[in-house]
Amino acid sequence: MADTHQVFNQSTPFVDVNLYEADPALREAVTALAGHDIAMHHNLSRMGQCYGSAEAQQWAVQANVNKPVLRVFDRFGHRIDEVDFHPAYHQLMQLAMQDGLHAAPWAQPGPGAQVRRAAAYHLFGQLENGVQCPTTMTFAVVPVIARQSHIAPDWLPKLLANDYQPGVAHVKHKRAVTMGMGMTEKQGGSDVRSNSTEAVAVGVSEWGQEFRVTGHKWFFSAPMCDAFLILAQTEPGTSAGQTCLFLPRVLPDGSLNRIRIQRLKDKIGNHSNASSEVEFDGASAWLVGEVGRGISTILEMGNHTRLDCTVGAAGIMRAGLTQAVHHARRRSAFGRKLAEQPIMQSVLADLALESEAATWLALRLARTYDSDATQHELALRRVLTPASKYWVAKRLPHFMAEAMEVMGGPGYVEEGPFGRLFRESPLNSIWEGSGNVMCLDVLRSLSRGPQSADALMQEWRAARGSHAAFDAAMDDFSSTLTRLRHDSDEMGARHLAERIALLTQASLLIQHAPTQVADGFCASRLGTGWRGTMGSMAMPQASALIARALAA
Repeated sequence: MADTHQVFNQSTPFVDVNLYEADPALREAVTALAGHDIAMHHNLSRMGQCYGSAEAQQWAVQANVNKPVLRVFDRFGHRIDEVDFHPAYHQLMQLAMQDGLHAAPWAQPGPGAQVRRAAAYHLFGQLENGVQCPTTMTFAVVPVIARQSHIAPDWLPKLLANDYQPGVAHVKHKRAVTMGMGMTEKQGGSDVRSNSTEAVAVGVSEWGQEFRVTGHKWFFSAPMCDAFLILAQTEPGTSAGQTCLFLPRVLPDGSLNRIRIQRLKDKIGNHSNASSEVEFDGASAWLVGEVGRGISTILEMGNHTRLDCTVGAAGIMRAGLTQAVHHARRRSAFGRKLAEQPIMQSVLADLALESEAATWLALRLARTYDSDATQHELALRRVLTPASKYWVAKRLPHFMAEAMEVMGGPGYVEEGPFGRLFRESPLNSIWEGSGNVMCLDVLRSLSRGPQSADALMQEWRAARGSHAAFDAAMDDFSSTLTRLRHDSDEMGARHLAERIALLTQASLLIQHAPTQVADGFCASRLGTGWRGTMGSMAMPQASALIARALAA
């Protein structure tokens, strides 16, 4: 028989790669924002090697192909409301928790702690994103739980533990615990003030003031967490605000709480993670913070989850870039490698610029969350959190579509990585506040006083004088910021958030990145000819940008 099937001119799987050592931009950002500590870089390199291994990458595939399964009853008819996961999911959760992605800055605070954790989270974003949901929510609730004098003694040590123990059990019988959140309801979505779930006070017990909760949650993510923070109306029939409550799965007496999982969401992506709809049938919950001031408590957690949306989106972006560059270096067409074709070089170079700028912005944002944050950093955090989350997450779906196209037809096949990455790409823009909500938050931060606008201008001035396009864009935008102190323009809110993010990215690259990176970014993103399509502008430095994008 003739040899009809020969395999040649094909790429190879992008596995067994140290994701940290292959990323000069990430290493440089960590050094600039968190220091030169050798142990820190060694630890991140260890994570990069682990997360890039063929074994870990296969766990990511398995956890998404084998979706979580809801079991409402056991075989004898007892209501259990449990979710079964593939073993690969638990392997990934163990990786994330043992590396402290859920709690490291709280357990070991200090200058650069949030940057170190963000870098690790960025690396994990290149591995698997479903387990980042419970990891992020646990991360976000820790500082809130730490202030609850009745709850913290039992729960805080288990939240801070670098360990993972699945299964339903009382907190005192677990080595480590995770926490989720339940905010949105059918009728309200982002408008949590319209929530109808009610909570009635029933007295004081070992975890503080106790309530009975009746109602529902339309999105109750990670329902197999050990406890949740929820919003409920504690004074029905009045104009009082929502109250934040602590809702454990297992009650102090060891019995199951009355949390009824109605169904798991059949999501477009994020398949490894269980998101659910639930009903509370007189469930027991305990007060967190002050009665009627739950939304302010939730906003504190929301800022941390929005930070993670930015960092996580930058990590997914990086995963798409490395897959595209790796393929283009190994696949030939028309007598040359794809990576040597001028028009493909323009696309890859543009992808590289977008990814590096997103990485710098995400880690700079993380620095504003460190325990030593100055008033300047706090003011910057207020405006940069929604602007960064909006822009990086909003750019991701377009970025991923372009990266997938580099691979051609095979990129659109489920056997490869892009099906999962592409389905994941819209989520961070939707979760924890859609794009419009983020842009309105940018307006609010600027309208409350000059501090946030002044912090932005101070941040940008450090880069002034190095690039004409940046200077011109900064001058033009300074008048916009001045006007917005007196006139909030919702119609222009998206443009405002975009320009804040772009100018901050450009400022960071001018100050810290190689000249060819800063020049390419400023010329393409801040010039008048940019339309956002990857590869639409000629870049003389394209080869250098591609070489930097993925170190050999």
